[in-house]
Amino acid sequence: MDFLRSDLDKELSPYTGLTREHWIRTGKCLLEGIFNNIASFDDPVVMPRKETEVTYPHSADAIGEKKAEYFEGLARSMFIAAPLIHIEPELMLCGYKIKDYYKSHILRSCTADDLQSVGTYDELRKLAGDEDPARTFQQTVETCALVICLWISKSEIWDTYTKQEKDTIAEFLFGFANGNTVPQNWRLFNMLDLAFLHNEGYEIDKDIMREHAQAILAYYAGNGWYRDGHCFDYYSCWAFQMYGPLWCKWYGYENEPYMAAKFEQYSNELMKTYDRFFDRDGFTNMWGRSNIYRNAATSAFEGNMFLKNPTADPGLSRRIASSSLLQFFTRDDLLYKGVPTLGFYGQFTPLVQGYSCAESPFWLGKAFLCLHLPADHPFWTSRENNGIWEELGKDEVNVTTLDGPALCFSNHQANGETILRTGKVVKDADDRHGMWNYSKLCFNTKYPWESAPSNDVEAQQYVLYDEDFDKYSLGNVTFYAGEKDGVLYRRQFFDYGLDRECHWIQAINLADFALSYGVMRVDRLRLFKKPVQFTLGAYGFPDNGTDIRERKSSKPYIIRSDKNECEAFARAIILKGHSHMGTEKQLAMTIYDGWESLEYKKSSGTNPDSENSIVVYAKGKRLKQNHYESCVLVSQVITKESIEDFTEEELFPIESVTYTDEQCRGGYGPVTIKLKDKKEYVVDYERIEGRLML
Repeated sequence: MDFLRSDLDKELSPYTGLTREHWIRTGKCLLEGIFNNIASFDDPVVMPRKETEVTYPHSADAIGEKKAEYFEGLARSMFIAAPLIHIEPELMLCGYKIKDYYKSHILRSCTADDLQSVGTYDELRKLAGDEDPARTFQQTVETCALVICLWISKSEIWDTYTKQEKDTIAEFLFGFANGNTVPQNWRLFNMLDLAFLHNEGYEIDKDIMREHAQAILAYYAGNGWYRDGHCFDYYSCWAFQMYGPLWCKWYGYENEPYMAAKFEQYSNELMKTYDRFFDRDGFTNMWGRSNIYRNAATSAFEGNMFLKNPTADPGLSRRIASSSLLQFFTRDDLLYKGVPTLGFYGQFTPLVQGYSCAESPFWLGKAFLCLHLPADHPFWTSRENNGIWEELGKDEVNVTTLDGPALCFSNHQANGETILRTGKVVKDADDRHGMWNYSKLCFNTKYPWESAPSNDVEAQQYVLYDEDFDKYSLGNVTFYAGEKDGVLYRRQFFDYGLDRECHWIQAINLADFALSYGVMRVDRLRLFKKPVQFTLGAYGFPDNGTDIRERKSSKPYIIRSDKNECEAFARAIILKGHSHMGTEKQLAMTIYDGWESLEYKKSSGTNPDSENSIVVYAKGKRLKQNHYESCVLVSQVITKESIEDFTEEELFPIESVTYTDEQCRGGYGPVTIKLKDKKEYVVDYERIEGRLML
């Protein structure tokens, strides 16, 4: 999309150069990609499918799944089409009048006896042959997209239907609005369906609406974030904080003022810190499930602007939205046959989940709902600014810690990256995919998570190996214990399950703090069983020709207690190379006390940026059951978007490690890390036990 690099307005948008016209052109390009794959006007929005093992439809005769796929393609692509139709009602692309296509296919999808019917709620229950009273269907999700788009293009599409046609669509919507739903963010889909019908003069059951709304508010955890299941992720932003404000506008302010005021309060609470979730270049972090939705995470900003009293900074909001757009749409691997791949950048199967189909990435169209805001809205007319990044000094780090959702994100001016550290994570011990999404110790905007290069190594995760049972274990549950004096405390359990008391589960107390270029780890093993071997990986590094160097510190650091003192040398492996798009990249992992060796492993097909990758990792082992062995593991990972050498002080920043116990093994008492720049961090693990939260 070369037009994203031309006709830039650096006065209005000094960071991105993008204007509303660039967004309109990008939307049209996406629609052109879609309609180039639609052979005739009567064909549905079913796109070419590169991945066929994980995504649905899972079989050729899965009629219910095929109906869901058609509706998903129609409704989600309309996120992009609806605002464009409103801006340009006569829009023609690929020989199709876009307004006429969607008007026809919406009605057909809702008409029971039509070949393009996606199935009414009652039909789907019969088709499923399932007596489960809580059974839900994908169509519920897409009805919400549909009503939003019908509202945006109201005068162009909805108002042009006959009364009978409107009633047909309304009857279809009622089935899902009043039907079963997933007791998570899905409740919002029912709420918006009901709100749309109410606004169009149809009588709704207000108790159903009220029940869903109160439940959604009960999921609120604080700091602008909602809990959506065990863990926190972008659903809080692209669902709760997009749909909630819209519900206020459509229904809540007039009919449920107390709850509407709460939704508004919580959206404005998110706006206090959400801009810091993105990095200096406005990049979105690859974290949590459904990351095939890419820049949809920016939709929370425009959602805030649906409120009566929004607090989002419009110039900062547009800067982040436009920057995240550029993050993805300037890549040469984003599109497959004109439509977004099932991946974060290019096709990346380890990211994909079974509830997705080839059309699912169009959820990113939520970011394009900003085009519903008129051209004279402050979102489009305010000058871009870069928020906290304009305030930070050269090597300064801004750390934001949110206790409600247990999210800690640090903005690093030295390299422009934002690093996310998460707590309150619960995954099944066999759910490796879920752990990639949620259990990484750090998520970095410039180093998206890598899947496993091997059984014994994971990027940004510990892997334990039980020699007796020949078993590898990952941290599937992470408890949060808060931050104190710059140190973040968490505990990660390995193979956690409710069939055992916690003392019979291997664990590590996590303690880490931010450095100019990354994060320093001072973790303490909490092992009940030995012998055990373990590894800790750095971020996955794209390997497009990598310079690999090993170094030892030129001067030793001091290991001491009150009664003992010795010297040791730190070791580092440095990687220098380029991303798939040619961006310079550099990563260094340094190990100090507690580790035995530092190695690296090459891999293919495990990195979302590049086909080949490298993971640097530290190794260690503890062999003697019930013997007092070294407990503390000290390491750091630093990165930057340059191949200019790290300095000696950046690679080896520790001057001394001071233990409480005279053996200098860290089994009890605080550990003090003194850096060469004279900063000190006291790591006190005793504050963890009584503060563990999920």
